Amino acid sequence: MNKKYQIIYADPPWPIQFGVDNHRYKRSSTGSPKGTWSAPLINYGTMSLDCIKQLPVENLIDTDAVLFLWTINKFIKESYDVAIAWGFKPISLLTWAKTPRGLGLGGAFVQTTEHLLYSRRGHIKPVKRSVSSWWNWKRPEVGTGPKHSRKPNDAYSLITDTFGDLPRIELFARQRVEGWDCWGNEVDSDIDLGVRDDMV
Repeated sequence: MNKKYQIIYADPPWPIQFGVDNHRYKRSSTGSPKGTWSAPLINYGTMSLDCIKQLPVENLIDTDAVLFLWTINKFIKESYDVAIAWGFKPISLLTWAKTPRGLGLGGAFVQTTEHLLYSRRGHIKPVKRSVSSWWNWKRPEVGTGPKHSRKPNDAYSLITDTFGDLPRIELFARQRVEGWDCWGNEVDSDIDLGVRDDMV
């Protein structure tokens, strides 16, 4: 594998397990008509934390590179471990405040935020300084494309606006995005990470 990337963007399939909520029928859920609910479903395979950490991401990255790694509240600590395992130094936890809110996952506190862990390796300078570490991005439309766990397109712009037009790849991609190479089991990948069947 000869091509090296300076921007890695990843949304790992964290090993999420839904608990039983015996009161969901009393509340409307995100994306459902008022007074109805839809059971939480994961429409993609998940990976164990060990398998995520063992991915040979270090083979992809240039001497100077940045990583943007999506995570949820439950896996914040583990996301730092993954970044380190992939050869990066965690720097800052960025937050997506979802709009509209609505009933999502969670117990005492409904989860209406997700996080993007920014990490780096070596020295790579931003071309623009962001004035925030959180964004109130609208939830993506669910009419087309992947639904569960879909991330806002604004994240792609945030990354390229901040670091410029550098060689970049999205890992665990679920759709192709112009200007980005991609790897994932739901797209025609640009690279072969050499992932074994027993890792997914």
